[in-house]
Amino acid sequence: MTTANKTSYLVLKTVDFYDLEVRLFDLLASGSGLLLLSPLFLFIAILIRLTSHGPIFHRAWRVGKGGQPFQLYKFRSMVVDADKQGPGITSKHDTRITSVGRYLRQTKLDELPQLFNVLKGEMSLVGPRPEDPRYVRWYTPEQERILEVKPGITSAASLHYRNEEQLLNGTDWESTYRHKIMPTKLAIDLTYLAQRTLWSDIKLIFQSIAQMFK
Repeated sequence: MTTANKTSYLVLKTVDFYDLEVRLFDLLASGSGLLLLSPLFLFIAILIRLTSHGPIFHRAWRVGKGGQPFQLYKFRSMVVDADKQGPGITSKHDTRITSVGRYLRQTKLDELPQLFNVLKGEMSLVGPRPEDPRYVRWYTPEQERILEVKPGITSAASLHYRNEEQLLNGTDWESTYRHKIMPTKLAIDLTYLAQRTLWSDIKLIFQSIAQMFK
């Protein structure tokens, strides 16, 4: 085996080992999380059922690793068929959001059902947030590199833009998202992915949990 081939082999083994580490961590954390948070799931489900018409969970098509579409799970925070009544992102004063849904979105509790997506292997705990297909079609070739990894429940960009909906204001908010916020988020996540480790992922998870209580 040549020196070049040995180097390539070691790189591939390192990548494989990291992927295995992350998958095992995802399985353990998502399974434990679903078990421990089951009372909270029940409480939120009752709130949604009592305060608005429609199902408890919302399933939305998103683009995953390799450009493969999958259904992302959320607690429903908007009116029924909201995706057919407007764009795939929400603005500060979006009238499609329910009263309970607004609180769930502010605290990010609506994202908790994505632990099922992690358990199924469609997502990871940490990774770029999965995008709506309507916006992925605007990615540049450089930005499409984000699709080389599994999307996640939290990411460096989602921490930076925790109050994203507050920035999407005014009549031209969708253009603001497409031309300013989305490119910046992709750049932040691509930078993080270039140097990520399992420990940096764990640190980011704890930072995300801390943000929920601020």
